[in-house]
Amino acid sequence: MDRLFTPGQIGTLNLPNRLVRSATAERMADADGRPTSQLGELYAELARGGVGLIITGHMYVHPSGKAHPEMTGIYADELIPGLAELAKAAHRAGGRVMVQFNHGGMQCSQETVSETIAPSAVDAPFLEQPAREMTPDEIVAMIQTYGQAARRAKEAGFDGVQIHAAHGYLISQFLSPFVNRRTDEWGGDIEGRMQFLRAVCEAVREQVGPDYPVAIKLGLMDGVESGLTAEEGTRVVAALEGMGLDGVEISGGVGGGRNINTRTGIRSEEDEAYFRPLARQVRPVTRLPIILVGGFRSRKVMEEVLSSGDADFISVCRPLICEPDLPNRMRGGLQERSRCISANRCWAEREGEGIACKCPLEKMTNDK
Repeated sequence: MDRLFTPGQIGTLNLPNRLVRSATAERMADADGRPTSQLGELYAELARGGVGLIITGHMYVHPSGKAHPEMTGIYADELIPGLAELAKAAHRAGGRVMVQFNHGGMQCSQETVSETIAPSAVDAPFLEQPAREMTPDEIVAMIQTYGQAARRAKEAGFDGVQIHAAHGYLISQFLSPFVNRRTDEWGGDIEGRMQFLRAVCEAVREQVGPDYPVAIKLGLMDGVESGLTAEEGTRVVAALEGMGLDGVEISGGVGGGRNINTRTGIRSEEDEAYFRPLARQVRPVTRLPIILVGGFRSRKVMEEVLSSGDADFISVCRPLICEPDLPNRMRGGLQERSRCISANRCWAEREGEGIACKCPLEKMTNDK
């Protein structure tokens, strides 16, 4: 049975289908993190295009965690009215939308922060500048910024939140032995390195209550020497339900040139679903809905993954930058695969441009 366009559920959130728009850095905010009207229009277009759930681009929970220019902020109550307009734009178009929130940690741009922080002092070739070690007091204070961000998302009218714990950002850094070499309660073995995530989840639940949908995007492995392994990542997944979470999106990789989460040149079905082995690994250890990202382009592969039980939702990003109406076209039988050629030319090249497909559409192939 085809499952892609059957209803699904993440916590208390009922969704019309199994297609999720995975978060991306839209770069459609002003210098203070206030979203532009362009971002609301993007979410409305995605909603009209038929995707079951929109996950916003990552929003920074504290000024010290602004990862790049034009990043949307959720760090102050003054931002709630602008955020509410985003939620309304998606809802008016019939969509459902979750906020993804984040702190860039060691991966913040020099353009946006003068000093980067991390669980331990760290430098690496893919970092713009060395990061200093956070103090215990800073860690405790930072945990509360995640909780306050979740409160703001709920007050703004969003349908849920997703905690970003992947791709080498701050929570991912605490989980990673490549970055986290602390010997206090926030470091050590994987149980110790999970304490920051546990505390964040507790702070979030304290602010939004037991029934508000809270998901996580988890980097199951770093893909670098001395980094988080898939075996340790599986132990994290096994603990998520006990942290009060409602769903987990599986990804992997740290940032910079070592990133493994955005592959280029996906041309065949064999290239798709490249994180599927990780989903298979964690499926036996969790009852949470699994959202799987990683190079999906064809309905055939999406349906096969869902019918196998390896994942409960299919998460896509670049195909929806290329074709926001792809879900409707697939559901109507007009298109069987995305026209995205995975060239990674989506990202904004200049201020005010925002994320957009820049590939030559006339050269794309389309299996109808």
